[in-house]
Amino acid sequence: MGMAFTQYPDAGTRRPAGRGQTTGYHAGGAVRVRRPSVQEPRRQVFLPPGWPAEVPPRGSHDWEQAAVGWLLDQCPADYRAHQVLRRHPVVLARMAAQFVDGQIESSRRMLGTARAELGGLVGDDVLDQAASTIQSEGARLVRVRRAVALVETALRGEDFVEKL
Repeated sequence: MGMAFTQYPDAGTRRPAGRGQTTGYHAGGAVRVRRPSVQEPRRQVFLPPGWPAEVPPRGSHDWEQAAVGWLLDQCPADYRAHQVLRRHPVVLARMAAQFVDGQIESSRRMLGTARAELGGLVGDDVLDQAASTIQSEGARLVRVRRAVALVETALRGEDFVEKL
């Protein structure tokens, strides 16, 4: 499962794929991460599965600014008041990863304790709905965590390359 082909005009040009290259900007397939060499020409940008649709590929015009905005959306609103997080996006990405990890852990704890803590206060139908809500939110958070990890990897200067 991946996103459809999307072309970002500032990230490079489309050209026929050679061995180990992609045919365009897209998400899907297996991924390995590598650092580009200085002599190597710029390749097509591969967006791995889970890359956030709101963030253009690394190297696009204003991609870091878009990444910062998206990462701040994944964090508590108070994080926006700290300029250090805007000036150092990799710090923001690390903090966002830790924050989302905490939310995932909290949702797992909630799921495990909801019946015991709420059983006498609400009916079984409400508990079932609450458990379903917690599971849905937990799944969403896992997807967000993957996206945060991918953006953090890109902020660290690494490219994604599609495995053949």
